[in-house]
Amino acid sequence: MSAAPQGEAGDRRPTYERIAALLRGAVDAGRLPPGLVLSEVPLARLFGASRSPIRQALAQLEADGLVRRFDGRGLVVGDCAPNRAAVTPAMLGLSAGALGSIHERTADALYYRVERELILHSLRGAFRVSELALSRHLDVGRSVARDVLVRAQGAGLIDKGDNSRWTVVPLGPERIDQFYELRILLEPVALGQAAPRIPPDLLAAVAAGHREAGAAWPDLDAATLDRLETDLHVHCLDFATNPEIGEALRRSRMVMLSGKHVQRALGATAALDRFMDEHLEVIEALRLGRTAAAQDGLARHLASSRAKALERLAAFRRLPQPEPAPYIDA
Repeated sequence: MSAAPQGEAGDRRPTYERIAALLRGAVDAGRLPPGLVLSEVPLARLFGASRSPIRQALAQLEADGLVRRFDGRGLVVGDCAPNRAAVTPAMLGLSAGALGSIHERTADALYYRVERELILHSLRGAFRVSELALSRHLDVGRSVARDVLVRAQGAGLIDKGDNSRWTVVPLGPERIDQFYELRILLEPVALGQAAPRIPPDLLAAVAAGHREAGAAWPDLDAATLDRLETDLHVHCLDFATNPEIGEALRRSRMVMLSGKHVQRALGATAALDRFMDEHLEVIEALRLGRTAAAQDGLARHLASSRAKALERLAAFRRLPQPEPAPYIDA
């Protein structure tokens, strides 16, 4: 997709603004020709959105003078006679197989908002999640809402039972402790296997990213914190030779997600965890070929993170319980 509203993780504009920008770019490029009628229902189906953001996007184009009303349903591009041809992915600058990625990128842009609610509810118990209510709350189509929930399911935050209902997976102190015990046992072993196989260029890039984040601390968003955790605990460990260790660790990664959101929820009452310094100790040992030192540093980092996670959870549970999000039911 060549236009701006790709819904990338860093693009926090509302859905209607991204859709408007995509349509505007297609009109300017001549791919949406004069006379073409733009209607809410077909466009909503195309973008996997509800009609509301489509209506807002078309209103923006009308205010810009790119489309006009006529004696019929929808708005027409330019001043030519109305033509009700179908709007295709190619007209929007998309390849034939790229339409589904609009939904994925839109879901990606929305995901962190939902992830935070799911994590914070998981720390208090089990809750039901309504896909329909989520789509209405985010003002997107059901397919986009489903993409968000499937991503959360992949992270272990929610599950889908035999009754096809989404449910938040509880993450209490006992489970957090068990996950960290698993990580302390397996991650140093995986790192030992991975160390000789991790490309030096990757280690250099990971180290540079951690230094940049350290310089910007504490002004880091959730996506950056995610990347820092993933670079060491996922991307580097993915070079381990035993895939069963990686599979065992996959489910434990939700404790990485919980930590950043709990810190944000605690706000000024929490001592923010500057974990990138501990990460850098491990990464620099790997770059120097000191595998045993890297393994020891990783074990110390995980033990420290375990204690901090349990302390933060206890503090979080002392906070007043907020009203649940509109798509979450007790």
